[in-house]
Amino acid sequence: MNLNQKITILWVDDEIDLLKPHVIFLEDKGYSIVTANNGVTAVELLENQYFDLVFLDENMPGLSGLETLILIKEKYSDLPVIMITKSEEESIMEEAIGSKISDYLIKPVNPNQILLSIKKHIDSKRLVSKKTNTDYQKEFRTIGMKLVDSLNIQDWKELFKKITFWELELERSGDAGMKQILEMQKAEANAQFFKFIKLNYEKWLLDQNESPLMSHKVFREKVLPQTTDNTCTFFIVIDNLRYDQWKMIESLLTTDFRVDEEDLYFSILPTATQFSRNAIFSGLMPSEMEKIHKNWWRNENDEGGKNMYEEQFLLAQLERLGKSNLKISYNKITNIDLGRKFIDNIHNLSHNNLNVVVYNFVDMLSHARTDMKVIKELAEDNAAYRSLTTSWFEHSPLKEMMTYISKNKFKLVITTDHGTVLVKKPTKILGPKDLTTNLRYKHGKNMKYDKKEVFEINNPKDVFLPSLNISSKYVFAREDYFFAYPNNYNYYVNHYKETFQHGGISLEEMIIPVVTLNPK
Repeated sequence: MNLNQKITILWVDDEIDLLKPHVIFLEDKGYSIVTANNGVTAVELLENQYFDLVFLDENMPGLSGLETLILIKEKYSDLPVIMITKSEEESIMEEAIGSKISDYLIKPVNPNQILLSIKKHIDSKRLVSKKTNTDYQKEFRTIGMKLVDSLNIQDWKELFKKITFWELELERSGDAGMKQILEMQKAEANAQFFKFIKLNYEKWLLDQNESPLMSHKVFREKVLPQTTDNTCTFFIVIDNLRYDQWKMIESLLTTDFRVDEEDLYFSILPTATQFSRNAIFSGLMPSEMEKIHKNWWRNENDEGGKNMYEEQFLLAQLERLGKSNLKISYNKITNIDLGRKFIDNIHNLSHNNLNVVVYNFVDMLSHARTDMKVIKELAEDNAAYRSLTTSWFEHSPLKEMMTYISKNKFKLVITTDHGTVLVKKPTKILGPKDLTTNLRYKHGKNMKYDKKEVFEINNPKDVFLPSLNISSKYVFAREDYFFAYPNNYNYYVNHYKETFQHGGISLEEMIIPVVTLNPK
């Protein structure tokens, strides 16, 4: 609702003239009041004018209040209707409530009762929205001042949490202007975050004491402590789940779980499944995987899937950590049929110490949005993308899985391998035909690009990345940029602009949730 829009109320009562003082009182408070002395007139007025709320007398001659209510709700089901009645008979109240009244008041009513009812059902939305906007305006200055400072790892995690919180709050308030201001602030935060990563990423990998929690340590530090000989723990990796999407999903889990710990960790680069998810299961960086597990690691120019050996990586990590005695299961769910099949057999997993589930829907959704017009329309922007993810989760086998886990009092750890960012700005790149196809990072030799718009890794081994040959390097796109080839530039820009991509450097891709939950 527009904060400056006057609220319009329809008041229907056969003795409306006697209520003139109440009407004047509300008009003095800034409300627009339209009156009617019978149900027929009220229905006609509703057909020709928008109203925010209706006060409806229960006892009227001709078309009764209850009959009028039924007609109103048939056409305007979301319109709040407050019944005003002299009678306190239970049957009348039950019928009114069954017809979806928002509230009822007992005559005689005083002006303050009426005012309170309006604020409760209508004005509260405006007041909450106004309070949200005011609070963000204060926070805007705080966030802006922080972005000028030299932020450390924990600072960035907390800042990203704040930005996400306000993004969700302002989405509910419906104020387009404030949301635009937040988007600008988020863009500035991403610009500073890119500088932070560019300055620190190599240092983190050379000195593990200075690094944040990263992909290759997540299992050892967050999952294994929850796994013992006497417990059953589920570890669910939802591919490509952003922190804002997790917060939406979390709201659907509060009846079944309590959050013991919500942490954020940093995905390794590239923020792509081949690298980041394999790192989770192996406990190793990509070049270490290539060296130690040659049969399981696949470079980007190798044939076949790049994440085919996650279970083997996991078993090898457990053995390395002295935990090969644990009874585990591994399942990858890539479609609804596999999800249903998993639910049908989930009772067979209760004897395991650890059950690992990779759920690959959100990633497929983001990629499908690029190529399918109907999905793009359903998830036009970040807000719609969150909403679509939430709707899917609410009706998915994954939600059923978590309900089962809660009912059986098992532990649960949820995480992801990387996030995704809505790309908006193309940046040109030239290279040989065998250059990697990802739009957010490139790996190869003889590349030409704008150095200001990328994070350049000239020696991949310095950041534990495999190299196809001696002269190969990696470049990562910053913020919301994406790579486009000059010889097919217009196609790339038109096709990929405003799509969700991952592999590069942004808050949304790199800072991702790992959450420990216990059943209530």
